[in-house]
Amino acid sequence: MPRVKRGYKRKNQRKKYLKLTKGFYGGKSKLYRFAKEASERAGVFAFRDRRTRKREMRSLWIARINAAARKAGISYNRLISGLNKAGLLLDRKILAEIAAKDMPAFEKLVARAREFPPRSPRKPAAA
Repeated sequence: MPRVKRGYKRKNQRKKYLKLTKGFYGGKSKLYRFAKEASERAGVFAFRDRRTRKREMRSLWIARINAAARKAGISYNRLISGLNKAGLLLDRKILAEIAAKDMPAFEKLVARAREFPPRSPRKPAAA
């Protein structure tokens, strides 16, 4: 049976993994087998953390809105509820930006949200 060496295809595949792991520590950047494992693992973390970053950013925006809302004398949930009832559908990213950079505009939003007070809780039915 003749010997098959695979030629440039195998070399190119290996170069691709070594290029991906350039800058990794030790053998992970120099040895093909470890480079392949390291790049696959890095890809898994990258995929997972793109979603985690979205979650963390939303938490940050909520914290900023809450801080500005408390400074304006209203709680976060009452602000969001009031804005929704008022028909002002601003996402949290924009609200956080307004809260951080344009306090007078944020005060107007708070005033608008105050026009729509929360519903009073229902009283329990008499038994």
